[in-house]
Amino acid sequence: MDSLHESAHRGSGTFRLRIEDNSTTTEMVLRVPVPGWIGANMLATGARALQLADEHGLDAPRLIASDLDGEHTGQPATLETLLPGSSEPPERVSQARLEAAGAAIAKIHAVPLTPAHHLPYRPRPIAVDDFAGDRRAGQMPTTELLQEADKQLRAMGTPAQESVFVHGDVWGGNMLWDGDVCLALIDWKTAGAGDPGVDLGELRKQMALQYGPDAPAHVLNGWQRQAGRNAVNVAYWDAVAALNTPTELDTAEVTARRDAFLQTALDHMPT
Repeated sequence: MDSLHESAHRGSGTFRLRIEDNSTTTEMVLRVPVPGWIGANMLATGARALQLADEHGLDAPRLIASDLDGEHTGQPATLETLLPGSSEPPERVSQARLEAAGAAIAKIHAVPLTPAHHLPYRPRPIAVDDFAGDRRAGQMPTTELLQEADKQLRAMGTPAQESVFVHGDVWGGNMLWDGDVCLALIDWKTAGAGDPGVDLGELRKQMALQYGPDAPAHVLNGWQRQAGRNAVNVAYWDAVAALNTPTELDTAEVTARRDAFLQTALDHMPT
C-alpha cells in the first residue's frame, strides 16, 4: 500500500492499494480521514459524487465500496477504482489541453443538481475554506486590492445562479491526462450543487497562476464549446475564486499573478 499525494506537511489520506490473488493484481484507491483536514463527511461527499458521476457516465473513478461510519474497518473509508493517466502538470501547456480542461468540467455541469445530503450547496470553490471571511474577521492579513474586491462583491450580491453538479476543487492535480486528453477528474470530496462558475472560475484562476494571463481564455473557450452556450457572470466567479486564496501564496510571482487575475475580473465587473 503506497500513499498518494503526500506532502511534507501532512498526509493525503489517499493510498494505492494492491491486492494480489494468485496470478492477478488489482489496484484500487483507498481513502480515509485525515485529522484536522479531511473529515468523514468529506469522504461521504466523495463517495456520493462518484455514484452520481457513474449514474451519468462522467469521466471519474467508480466507487467500489464504502464504510462511512467505520463499522467494518474501524474508521470511515472508501475504495474506488485506480484510473490511468498522469496529474503531473506540464512545464508548458498547450491551447488544446487548456480547452480540454474547460470541456471536461462542462460535462459535469450538464448534470442538473439541487443541494442534497452529502452534496450540499457550494457558494465558492473548496467551500470548506473561506479566506475572504478569515480576512474580514482579522484572522489573516489583507491588502487594499483584496479588501476592495471583497467589498465590491458583497455590495453586488450573488447573481442569479444555476444549480448543477460541481466538482468543487478543480486544478491540475485533480485531473488525469494522456497528453492533451483529459481522462478523468479525481478527488471529489468537496463536490456538491452550485453554479458552473464555481468550477469555471477556479479552473481559470488555477491556470492563470500556473501558466499566465492568456490561459484562462482557452479554458473558457473549451467550456463554452462543450456546453454549446456562453458562460455568464464569468468576472464575478473569477473574483470569487481569487478571493478564496490565502493573502500570500507560495511565491511572490504566484501572488502577483493572482492579483492580476483578480484585477482583471474587477475591471470586467458590471457597473
